[in-house]
Amino acid sequence: MAITLDNGMIWRQFGAAIDDLGAVLRDCPQELWEKPLWADQPDQWVAPGFSTFWYLGYHTLFWLDLYLTGAEEGFSPPAPFDLVEMEAGEVLPRTYTREELLGYWETCRRRCQETIESLQAAQANRLCRFPWGELSFAELLLYNLRHVQEHAAQLRMFLGQQAGRPSNWIPRAQD
Repeated sequence: MAITLDNGMIWRQFGAAIDDLGAVLRDCPQELWEKPLWADQPDQWVAPGFSTFWYLGYHTLFWLDLYLTGAEEGFSPPAPFDLVEMEAGEVLPRTYTREELLGYWETCRRRCQETIESLQAAQANRLCRFPWGELSFAELLLYNLRHVQEHAAQLRMFLGQQAGRPSNWIPRAQD
């Protein structure tokens, strides 16, 4: 029996991961916004500040946005965000606020939905090249979904441990 995947089905699951990220960004108490998630690990293995709650949220949105383009060349995040994440040792100029990240979240969510709902076979099969490998745009979307869900889960676990915030499972994207 063959299974037919439709763009709406893919969006509902990808959108659920993005909605989970948005929920965790909204749920973070202000006193945890700049707190490191891994207090026992030095930042030497990642960009300075990467382990803080807000920065991991930014990192997730940045790569969600970039991967929706399918290429690093020509990519630039929207203002007020900076093109930091591409080279080792880069540092963001300041801490981004919850409102700024939620605005970026809305932009990325809308863009992702539009991209998936309009996805045609030619675009899905387009080869995307990154320093870490080559894959089709369709596979890059799945890779992107996994990346968003991984970091949303890390942030949610941190909030559970630090603030006792329960996690609500999001079965499908909110319309």
